[in-house]
Amino acid sequence: MLRPVLIRLSQESRLRTLASHNPVLRSMARRFVAGETLEEAIDVVRATNARDMTVTLDHLGENVQTAAQARAAAEDYCGMLAEITRAGVTSNVSLKLTQLGLDLGDDVAYENLRRVVDVAAQDDNFVRIDMENSEYVDRTLAIFYRLFETHRNLGVVIQSYLYRSEADVARLIEAGARVRLVKGAYLEPATVAYQDKADVDRNFVVLMEMLLARGNYPAIATHDPAMIDATRNFAAQQGIEASRYEFQMLYGIRRDLQTELVRAGYNVRIYVPFGTEWYPYLMRRMAERPANLMFVLGNVAREALPSR
Repeated sequence: MLRPVLIRLSQESRLRTLASHNPVLRSMARRFVAGETLEEAIDVVRATNARDMTVTLDHLGENVQTAAQARAAAEDYCGMLAEITRAGVTSNVSLKLTQLGLDLGDDVAYENLRRVVDVAAQDDNFVRIDMENSEYVDRTLAIFYRLFETHRNLGVVIQSYLYRSEADVARLIEAGARVRLVKGAYLEPATVAYQDKADVDRNFVVLMEMLLARGNYPAIATHDPAMIDATRNFAAQQGIEASRYEFQMLYGIRRDLQTELVRAGYNVRIYVPFGTEWYPYLMRRMAERPANLMFVLGNVAREALPSR
């Protein structure tokens, strides 16, 4: 019952404002967010590369309200791509279409996305569209397919908790698209999404097997040891080399498992978010895994204890 509460809290703009000025929460966010500036994020990318891992960099933000904000977000991503090249680090980028103006219209988001993907192509880099909640899936995929006709340096995310995802994965495989598979981090009704973890996990395995068998360098994004073992076992049984896919994990979560996979010879990419709009992201991380919440609460409690 805790997960729905935390996800709803992530959507509260008043709490977002309060959180941004709370020094304890800002400190806690640093476990999962690589600072508020691009300079701080590039430092994290460089350190992550030194651990033999690649990165996807995300400038946090979503649901902008004006065309000017959407254009500014696109410009930020163009600047990020230029800085990735200048710094000589190994990273692509991930973004949300509502950050590029999807709520203002599909054409607004499409044009801003095209600008970012064009800049990425100049340096042979790659852009991934993060998937948002279910009301955006059709529009997100439509924009993806529209741009993918001319720009192959573009990928998308599919969520295993949605009933529709098997059909979406089949179509994306047919198109030759690069897919990141996740479980899903939004609160969805039973009309569109599995409600039990066992069902979400079962569908994750189905989609993972489809992507490994026939997909174009899929990204299997999970911290769940059972899902990782299922992926490794299926790949071994089918003779699928580790170079044909990658695992993706979030910055600040299961660093031990990240290192273990690299040592075992697997490609690992870390999703590294940064920026001032960290509150919704932080709350979704709390909702996904109780251990994350316990970590935060424990640190808050320590902050509150009088010094001796």
